[in-house]
Amino acid sequence: MEYKLLIDGQWTGNGNLLEVKNKYDGKTIGVLPISSAEDVNKAIDAAERAEDVMADMPAHKRADILLKTAALLRERADDLAKTIAAEAGKAMKFARAEVDRAVLTFTIAAEEAKRLHGETIPLDAIPAGEGYFGFWTRRPVGVIAAISPFNFPLNLVAHKVAPALASGNTLVLKPAEKTPLAAVKLCQALMDAGLPAGALNLVNGAGSVVGEMMVTDPRVDKITFTGSPAVGQRILSVAGIKKVTLELGNTSPVVVAPDADLDFVAKRCAVGAYYNSGQVCISVQRIYSEKKVYEPFTEKFVKATEAMVVGDPLDERVDVGPMIDSKEVDRIESWVNEAQGDGAKVLTGGKREGAVYYPTVLTNVEADMKVVAEETFAPVASVISSDDFESALQQANDTKFGLQVGVFTNDVNRVFKAIKRLNFGGVIINDTPVFRADHMPYGGNRQSGLGREGLRFAMEDMTNIQMVAIRTGS
Repeated sequence: MEYKLLIDGQWTGNGNLLEVKNKYDGKTIGVLPISSAEDVNKAIDAAERAEDVMADMPAHKRADILLKTAALLRERADDLAKTIAAEAGKAMKFARAEVDRAVLTFTIAAEEAKRLHGETIPLDAIPAGEGYFGFWTRRPVGVIAAISPFNFPLNLVAHKVAPALASGNTLVLKPAEKTPLAAVKLCQALMDAGLPAGALNLVNGAGSVVGEMMVTDPRVDKITFTGSPAVGQRILSVAGIKKVTLELGNTSPVVVAPDADLDFVAKRCAVGAYYNSGQVCISVQRIYSEKKVYEPFTEKFVKATEAMVVGDPLDERVDVGPMIDSKEVDRIESWVNEAQGDGAKVLTGGKREGAVYYPTVLTNVEADMKVVAEETFAPVASVISSDDFESALQQANDTKFGLQVGVFTNDVNRVFKAIKRLNFGGVIINDTPVFRADHMPYGGNRQSGLGREGLRFAMEDMTNIQMVAIRTGS
């Protein structure tokens, strides 16, 4: 099927076509034009022209469009889930969950559109403020460049588009090259819901070309990007003076205290490590188990790992499908082989079939191995013994990243110790780091990024505070 770009309310695009493949069988499932420099320029022009339309639109009308979009996504859920499963290789059960989340993301954005406001300030709190009335309000930044990743081709697009529109901005959206079709279908739903022409524009192409044009353009007022730390650094170096939100990598740790329910922890960690083939910024990667329960936990985790069903993601029984492409499988295969050469042991997995890499459990790893120190972004997890809870926290914290961390314990003192010691954007107690409610503040510390997503919090980053001081006396 041939899809088009969306520019100024029109489906358009000529020239070279990008083939989008089914990640399991390699068959072409759609084609989409690759944007030219002219396409990108027209898209930014359209977004700039639509700025006043969106900024002046009453909150209830913006909310209505977002609610209608949520309803259309719900109506089209089956098609969207099949699209996600095919283009991203995500198992259908998780693809359906992603569509459900996107529906909620737009629903919450509609609610937040009505709650965006400022407050009064008592300027007469200081002598110089006597005779003045003060308040501040929020106004949209203007044109937002949104660059989304392949691993959640619908809901991570929604996390950029929905709050931007809810707060009265316009966008130029560039979805990931490997998974653009769910984004196209989301744009179709928004246009069907009554979004004005130019408020949302979709372009397509390589980040190094199309993305670079977007982030360096002076007409763009804000960039929101989810992807690798290397690209995030590049964006910061070339963006110029504009707002930037970055959602980057992680080496998500889990700490298992001896009082935890090991059967429950093992099953949750298996899902957290291997769903979407581990290609999630908050996938379980490093599991620190106190040595007194290290062996029984490892045994249970291997059993839970081997229970994961691997195969065609369009099969409803499957838990783990292919990785996004064979190059990524080559990379993780190389990392695991390198770790084995340095003494690591593979307890299960460590094999591939085409673009599928089987869920893999490693032990005997060292902190400087790539599979521990760098983001694997693959279905590979390591179980590491810790002397005690304190040392487990220290090991978990020993990273340049800081997105989310999971801690399993029933001891309230351990809970508060973990909260105090762990330098992460999210500390998840008695679940894995993959937990995310779509309205909560979500983002990382250290090299994991800048700013926060989650509808209300994203909207704060997508607006500027405007202070008003009124002199009331002569």
